[in-house]
Amino acid sequence: MMRIALIGVPFDGYGRAGHQAIAAQAMRDAGISAAWAALEVVTDEDILLPAQTPERGIATTLMNEPALVAMTQNLSAAVARAVASDTFPCVIGGDCSALLGIMAGVGGQSGGVGLLVLDGHEDTIPLDVSEDGEAANVEIGLLLGVTGRTMSGPLAELVPTLAPQRLAMIGARDDSWRRRFNVASVEGLGAYARGAPAAALAPEHVGREAAAFVTDTGNSWWLHVDLDVLDPEQFPAQRVPGTQDEPGGLTPDQLVGVMVSAARHPGLIGVSLAIYDPDQDVDGAGAQTINLLVREVAVALAER
Repeated sequence: MMRIALIGVPFDGYGRAGHQAIAAQAMRDAGISAAWAALEVVTDEDILLPAQTPERGIATTLMNEPALVAMTQNLSAAVARAVASDTFPCVIGGDCSALLGIMAGVGGQSGGVGLLVLDGHEDTIPLDVSEDGEAANVEIGLLLGVTGRTMSGPLAELVPTLAPQRLAMIGARDDSWRRRFNVASVEGLGAYARGAPAAALAPEHVGREAAAFVTDTGNSWWLHVDLDVLDPEQFPAQRVPGTQDEPGGLTPDQLVGVMVSAARHPGLIGVSLAIYDPDQDVDGAGAQTINLLVREVAVALAER
């Protein structure tokens, strides 16, 4: 039976108390371990982080820089330990900047590791035009090496490089926002990209196609889910309170379709779930949606 290592990320990209920093514990309290029941959870730990701050750092220009650097370092180590011990990491909480640590942690895999990202945004905004300094808007650009040349300090040393041919982005609906910054889609770099309308129309097909794409030149791959890929009307516990996210997005059933069809493809070595704000989930409906996603993926993995 596949063994699962739950790794919590108590990080909030804005340096706030609560919000995404408490997401991992809220997911535990709502039963995410039981949602993996088709498999076996053998470890469950949070990575350690310093006190968080909303101030922008000098080395990266990003908010909450000390915690961001520590998160990348400590998450990289935790993911590497899990993979080395033949357990399947499930990273929970925080935001999509966790991918910096995740991809560093799996960087030692033979042939490299592909990355399939389900996200409402492509996250390639250059550091020098980032309006708020939120790391969750820039991490894909940093991983691809198309941005980040102005970055210094420890994070510049930690971020691995991902070839566009090993990246699939599904569910983005931020075209108009990227146009404000003159940022093109990653598809133009050679990555696989299907926006929210295409994924909603044929979720199973898109999931299979994307997983095949990221393993075309190597067997191992990671599945990351930013929960803002969901329609905010159906999953309001995302993004920043008081701000309006782009309309549209996938339904939970459509997201399940993409995730399950992709997870059946060989070579999946880990999964991450981010952008969940328990402070905006007073009735727990968002947490139960997350459990639904995990249960369906667990069954798909158990059946492989």
